[in-house]
Amino acid sequence: ECPLCLLPQPPEAFPSLASCSHRSCWACLQQYLCLAVSESRVPVSCPHCPAVLQPSDVHRLLPEPALRDKYEEFLLRRLLVADPSTRWCPAPDCSYAVFAHGCAECPRLTCGREGCGTEFCYHCRQPWHPDGPCAPVPLAPSLTTPTSQPAQPEELAHGEALAQPEAEDIKVCPRCSAFIMKINDGSCNRMNCTVCGCLFCWLCLQEISDVHFLSPSGCTFWGKRPWSRTRRILWQLGMMLGAPMVISLAAGVAVPVITIGIPIYMGRKVLAGGPGSRRSSLSGCQQCLSVTSSVLLSLFVSPIITALTVGVGVPLVLTYVYGTVVLSLCR
Repeated sequence: ECPLCLLPQPPEAFPSLASCSHRSCWACLQQYLCLAVSESRVPVSCPHCPAVLQPSDVHRLLPEPALRDKYEEFLLRRLLVADPSTRWCPAPDCSYAVFAHGCAECPRLTCGREGCGTEFCYHCRQPWHPDGPCAPVPLAPSLTTPTSQPAQPEELAHGEALAQPEAEDIKVCPRCSAFIMKINDGSCNRMNCTVCGCLFCWLCLQEISDVHFLSPSGCTFWGKRPWSRTRRILWQLGMMLGAPMVISLAAGVAVPVITIGIPIYMGRKVLAGGPGSRRSSLSGCQQCLSVTSSVLLSLFVSPIITALTVGVGVPLVLTYVYGTVVLSLCR
């Protein structure tokens, strides 16, 4: 039985994959690959695990040559956008890549595509401007302006039937400048570009780490816009002034809860037993001895856990509040 379509299939209908041992029928894998390549989700992962499918398996499973060419193109683009020196020709209907290593001092580049030859700037990636400085590139151009053009003809066909998105819903990837649309459905601001794999914040358009939304940057995980400077400063001052009181209150609650709660929990756990326990075969004296020993052991271990929790947690919080927050406030 295929785990995707849940239909019984003969053994020869399940192709083997070089990346993992999961099996699905030919029809399901082909449909999955067609959808993934059409949405430019390249490299393609196994439908059952994060293992990346090998290009040989993708070529073997894709039914149409046009999809294979698209897969190769998207895979090549994914590799090229990871190179910070790669520049793309800004001419319409030209997707030629120029390897511009060491061209920062001589920023005039020429597209090498036959029949194109467009000259553009290495720094701003716009058409060459010999008589002036680089013009600022807009971060989120509106699709409602007459000069804007859809990236694909298919998008124009879909746009005739769907409501036109607002400019705030479409932004540019900070690494590869690909247009990315975010549906206003309350989802988080942690975005992952499907073209280059860049992980960035939707609010500030900066590449982020896992602690970006915990830092005093003004960006919130589910907010629609960053906090204002006044609100951010007030929040940072409140953290600095209220941190000792909050930490003392949290420690005052956590110490007795951990110290007393762990022995009570262990005693109830041992007394209640669990699946497969031998509680019914133990006598009353043996049960009492078992509960008493577990409680005494917990009473010995719980102060150590409490000391580690307070001794490690409090310095970390104080370092964050009076280190990161103070530095951010000074900037």
